[in-house]
Amino acid sequence: MFPNRLAVRVARALCVLGVVVTADDATAQAQQPSAPPEHVHPVSPVEDPATQVHQHESTVASLFSTREASGTAWLPDVTPMSGFHRQARGWEVMVHGNAFLQLLHESAPEHRGQTQAGSLNWAMAMARRPLGEGWVGLRTMMSLEPWTIPGCGYPNLLQTGEICDGDSIHDKQHPHDLFMEIAAEFDRPLSSSLRWRLYAGLAGEPALGPSGFPHRVSAAANPISPITHHWLDATHITFGLVTAGVYGARWKAETSVFNGREPDEARFDLDLDSFDSVAARVSFLPTSTVAVQVSAGHLNDAELPHPRGVPANVIRVTSSATYHRRVGEANVWATTAAWGANREVGVTTHGVMLESSLNLLERHTFFGRMELNGKPAHDLHIHESTGVFTVGKVQGGYIRFLSTRRGVQPGIGVTTSAALVPNALRPRYGGVGVGVGAFLTLRPAAHQVAP
Repeated sequence: MFPNRLAVRVARALCVLGVVVTADDATAQAQQPSAPPEHVHPVSPVEDPATQVHQHESTVASLFSTREASGTAWLPDVTPMSGFHRQARGWEVMVHGNAFLQLLHESAPEHRGQTQAGSLNWAMAMARRPLGEGWVGLRTMMSLEPWTIPGCGYPNLLQTGEICDGDSIHDKQHPHDLFMEIAAEFDRPLSSSLRWRLYAGLAGEPALGPSGFPHRVSAAANPISPITHHWLDATHITFGLVTAGVYGARWKAETSVFNGREPDEARFDLDLDSFDSVAARVSFLPTSTVAVQVSAGHLNDAELPHPRGVPANVIRVTSSATYHRRVGEANVWATTAAWGANREVGVTTHGVMLESSLNLLERHTFFGRMELNGKPAHDLHIHESTGVFTVGKVQGGYIRFLSTRRGVQPGIGVTTSAALVPNALRPRYGGVGVGVGAFLTLRPAAHQVAP
């Protein structure tokens, strides 16, 4: 009964927030000037008046917005864009990606350490073209991690989630699947100030949680995943989904039906299944530097808890706020604060995260993350207990980027972390767990877009 009451309360809260945001948006539009932003050409009938239009290398305004992130999630309008943009036979094409070549080591005093060399990577391509009063788009995203990350994943103390070799993964981050996104989208106006969008695919991200960590500016320079990943944005790879939403200049309300099951350990295929999970999200951009979201979802058969082996339904509720501030002409300070709660098998656990990245002089990037997370005992392979343990992790690092060549910017970086456990876990982990790493990174150079 409790999950149903929680879902009803969250749904009511989302509805109320949507009404408030809509009213606020109408007031804001009445107060805003009608002139387009500086350096931006006037909007044509096929363009999106609710997003920020920008120029690349032509007089045609872009169909891509700086606020767009993974799936249908939003980031602040001042988000710097990176990638390769081209016009090809009526299509506007954007190609983006990120790659690390890393050597990582993590260990705790009473916990066997692990050292691993590998590569974390992903690449995506998006294409859009005008269609009637709106536009249509195609999206794909892939990763070579099934080949470049050995075994069940890379070392990450206190990380949990998914299955490998017939058992739940712990103290490692599983590799991403080969196919991370295969989707199509359609967008058109409902009125002069309101639009609707449809997003559907064989793989993609439903309207649940903040943008996936590989796409957040606050996390993009960090080769290590958050230990709160499965409380916040684990659904950024979902095999089968449909999302529909309506939005204005500063708000969006959307809902998804999807396959909520975690991907299996065969990373090369599409784990398609029935659309028996649902989610809803309200996003709001009060200013060009801030993006907030509140979301909730019911994920059917999402987790496979050990040792019972019975698929568990999960009710997930999340909220997050992202702040981007420009530092000079081409640099940005990006921060995300997020909270998530999972209710499964009658137990509710929570995760909170604060992460930040600061880029200076286009060459120096500092990043950090702090987390607290309630982990069920079986997630950590403590099978003699049925309790929940609150664990924490602090991590930081630095990247020195080199000169850009042909639109690609290489860099070299280091990272270190501390894994914190309560006294009850000291027989398993000892004192503070320590992680260190060195890596090379390669990414498309960023270019500024008018906010």
